[in-house]
Amino acid sequence: MARRSQGTKLHLAVLCLVVSCHAIGLSDLMERASQRSDKLHSLSTSLNKDLDSHFPPMGRVMMPRPSMCHTSSLQTPKDKEQALRVSENELISLARSLLLAWNDPLLLLSSEAPTLPHPSNGDISSKIRELQDYSKSLGDGLDILVNKMGPSSQYISSIPFKGGDLGNDKTSRLINFHFLMSCFRRDSHKIDSFLKVLRCRATKMRPETC
Repeated sequence: MARRSQGTKLHLAVLCLVVSCHAIGLSDLMERASQRSDKLHSLSTSLNKDLDSHFPPMGRVMMPRPSMCHTSSLQTPKDKEQALRVSENELISLARSLLLAWNDPLLLLSSEAPTLPHPSNGDISSKIRELQDYSKSLGDGLDILVNKMGPSSQYISSIPFKGGDLGNDKTSRLINFHFLMSCFRRDSHKIDSFLKVLRCRATKMRPETC
């Protein structure tokens, strides 16, 4: 019931945003998107801490490098200084491309979480579902945002996800699950950073305060 209630609230929030989008200014839409991305990143950070609490001793050694994340092919600013030099249209495109690239991986994580060999798999499964809800909510909000910004901001890069199996043994499943979550945390940080830069520009804040 709690799951349904939370999903309903998010759905209603998006519906209200859709209905009233024409009456809301760009800066307010940016603020709402930034709040959602902040929650997305906070949840992913919490999940990574949960996974760290029960990680195999050799996990850090065996886990793939960050460069192996499926979104690594997308060229993005490396830090805030670089992001501040990127156009609004490109930043929103990068944020939407990264978010869309996680639809299938989040489905995989959601299906694997309930049987993950981890003592907190119930909490992990619940948080993964929350990630899916907030990802959907943020995506819907960004769709409205780009309609306000115009056609030049609507480009999205396609980033395929080829993974579909976390492995058969317990260690492989934990390591690959943790690896995907670490990739998501990295990308959610990028999304949040890009949207915060856009929010600063929309509210005409000084770049150094972004």
